[in-house]
Amino acid sequence: MNIILDPNEVEEYRKKYTVLELDTIKFQPVGKCVTAYCIVDKLKMTELPQVETKSAVHHNLMSNYRQRNWQDCLAALDQLDGFWSGQLDSFYEEIRCRIAKYIDNDPGKDWDATIEKTVTTE
Repeated sequence: MNIILDPNEVEEYRKKYTVLELDTIKFQPVGKCVTAYCIVDKLKMTELPQVETKSAVHHNLMSNYRQRNWQDCLAALDQLDGFWSGQLDSFYEEIRCRIAKYIDNDPGKDWDATIEKTVTTE
């Protein structure tokens, strides 16, 4: 699996591959936000007929995540675990862990689903 950070490349890759949205990352201290996407490049033959359906489930997962619809997210994760030849399983597990934390401790009204990463600006 490869990751795309350049939004200008996403549509070009979608012509040949399945491209799925991952996290939006806010780089601090500059405050620049970039959405990461993955290119799913290895699939099992048995998965091919379900790619369109699972892509929609993944899209809904990310939409529901941003809207804090935690139970809908968990249901989607149950459908997605193990799919994509397992390439996204670690991402799905990370989302599942975040949701468990957010269910126990509301992330607050200012939460916007972005992940903050600190970069040095030298």
